[in-house]
Amino acid sequence: MKHGMMTLDELEVRGRTVFCRVDINSPVDRKAGRLRDTTRLAGSAPTVKELSSQGARVVLLAHQGGDLEYHNYYSTSPHAEVLSDLIGRSVRFVEDVCGPAARQAIGQMAGGDVVLLDNVRFMTEETTMFETKLRLSPEEQADTVVVRKLAPLGDVYVCDAFAAVHRSQPTLVGFEELLPSAMGRLFEQEVDALSRVTNDPVRPCIFVLGGAKVEDAFEMMGPVLSNGSADHVLTGGLVANIMLAASGFDIGDRSRRFLGQRGLDRFIDDARGLVARYGDRIRMPSDVAYVDAQRREVLVTSLPAEGLIVDIGRETAERYAKIVSSAGTVFANGPMGVFEQDESEHGTEIVWTTIAESPAYTVIGGGDSIAAVNKYGLAGKFGYVSTAGGGMVRFISGEELPVIRALKKAALKYTRGEYGARQN
Repeated sequence: MKHGMMTLDELEVRGRTVFCRVDINSPVDRKAGRLRDTTRLAGSAPTVKELSSQGARVVLLAHQGGDLEYHNYYSTSPHAEVLSDLIGRSVRFVEDVCGPAARQAIGQMAGGDVVLLDNVRFMTEETTMFETKLRLSPEEQADTVVVRKLAPLGDVYVCDAFAAVHRSQPTLVGFEELLPSAMGRLFEQEVDALSRVTNDPVRPCIFVLGGAKVEDAFEMMGPVLSNGSADHVLTGGLVANIMLAASGFDIGDRSRRFLGQRGLDRFIDDARGLVARYGDRIRMPSDVAYVDAQRREVLVTSLPAEGLIVDIGRETAERYAKIVSSAGTVFANGPMGVFEQDESEHGTEIVWTTIAESPAYTVIGGGDSIAAVNKYGLAGKFGYVSTAGGGMVRFISGEELPVIRALKKAALKYTRGEYGARQN
């Protein structure tokens, strides 16, 4: 048992039916009917392959898009083909979630077979609206249609969907009420890596927070500074622009307007509070860059900038690099600027390369952060790369997350022998 949850090492799966909840939600090319990126599928493949190779009947449950991400709301059919290639054996797609076709397919499985059911969010009870409006308890979620129909067919439940660890939905927290339950390998790796950053990091522990997902940065920044996880926070991207504005610097009309149009200026008051409490531990740019036909840099003491601030300046990049080089632990989420363009990539390239070359334990997360890793050829040079998104942010911020709570409860029930025999 690790972190109060069971692992695959503690479950006997040979000849048993295992419901395995994965998060393989990916950007979809709806016109072509294919996935634009398969990173999350590659992350889940080791758990699926291990279960199958041990002779389990593996039933995969997954969502794709949903009511808040309708542009990616799609069948899980293309995922089956990708997973087949990744694990080296056929993954059968079943165009059903918990109806007669799904239950029949499960009943016909042999040891080692892998079945992927259709998008669980085709069931209303798996949607975000259902979750946020009804707020069902795990016990109530165990009595929803999808769990009631499927659980009697299973022996074991495995959750490998760390990216959805912050969600409270039937296929994430309901099965633990009825079946012996453990975390999958990807889930285990995520908890290990993020716990190493938050619980007992090698000092100094540096958090690098930037990018455009300002909500994520501010959700983490206060908690990691207040609980001492972070010795220093280095800010970049829109996060830095907000911190500069909160500190009294005139970031310029275009940058202020950009924040206002996206409703991000509401974080300025939060930033003022953080500066007041932890100003000596929050690092902000001393110079910034904007583009006016070419890259131009200006000291923050000489602001406002004539154009939209799109990167930290060279002086700041070098200063951040020195801090990172002497760190014992580095967690990075969000690039230093608009790295997709040549004129505004300098800060991200310098800081990301320094993190990759650092002897520190390094964890990097977030879609844009990983895109920058790939752009600069730095894959494989970090201690851990997390694709969890919101789940990672909330774990770092110290929330007690629904799926972890459910798995811990399941571990106690298992050790106390409180699970009954399989219902046929």
